[in-house]
Parts: sequence; C-alpha cells; structure tokens
Amino acid sequence: MNNYQYPVELEDNKEGGFILKFRDFPDLNSEIWSLDELQNTGLSALITILDLYFEHNKVFPKPSAPKENEKVITLPISIIAKMLLLNTMVSSKIRPVDLARKMGVKPQEVNRIIDLTHNTRIDTIQKALNSLGKSLTLSLS
Repeated sequence: MNNYQYPVELEDNKEGGFILKFRDFPDLNSEIWSLDELQNTGLSALITILDLYFEHNKVFPKPSAPKENEKVITLPISIIAKMLLLNTMVSSKIRPVDLARKMGVKPQEVNRIIDLTHNTRIDTIQKALNSLGKSLTLSLS
C-alpha cells in the first residue's frame, strides 16, 4: 500500500545545507542542514501542504515517479489512510458533518479522525471509509 513516496530534489543552499524542492508541489520548499533531517522535515512539509489542499477542497495527488537524482519522502500508513479518506470526502463533496451523520458519531470525533496530526486507530479510519462506500485494504510485499 505504501507507494506514497513523494520525490524531492536536494539543492545546495550555499550555507552547508539543502533546499528541498518537491516536483509535485512547485510552491513547496523546505530547508535542512543535514541529510538526517530529510525524512522528518520533508514529511512535515508534505503534511502542511496536505492540510492546505483539503482546506481548499482539492484532491491531493499521487506522487510522481522519482527521477534518478531525487530522494523520496515516504508517507506513513496512518497519513496515507487519512489522505485517502480526505480525498474521498473532497471528490464526493462530503463535509465532516455529513461523515459524522453517516458514521453515527459526533462531528468532533470526525474532526479528530481527519486531523492529520491526531493519532487515529486504523480501524476508525476504515469505519469512516466504509461509511462512504469504500474499503481500506492493506497488503504485505
């Protein structure tokens, strides 16, 4: 399931660090001072832009295939599951209050489910997707 690896180009910032440039999101840049920071900083940047996409009711795109000179930022399964839920909500024009009604829960619970920074059990996300007529499938490779 984890084919959500977003390509990032590292450009020398001329001060000993790197500027992260995301080909799939030309307006998204971030900066790191060590390659050890790449995954955490890149993930934080992607979560920020994910939030912006959903605030503007836009479906978040799948990643492009990485080029030879690019690194990748891998989204955790929990973020992918929420992203798939949010993409389904956006494409189906389902508001959080509508999802709450379909799930039989309070709107506050749905707000926590769709909050990318809130830890949500995977079966709760699966229940939300099921209420929208979708199923969540994991596989091992």
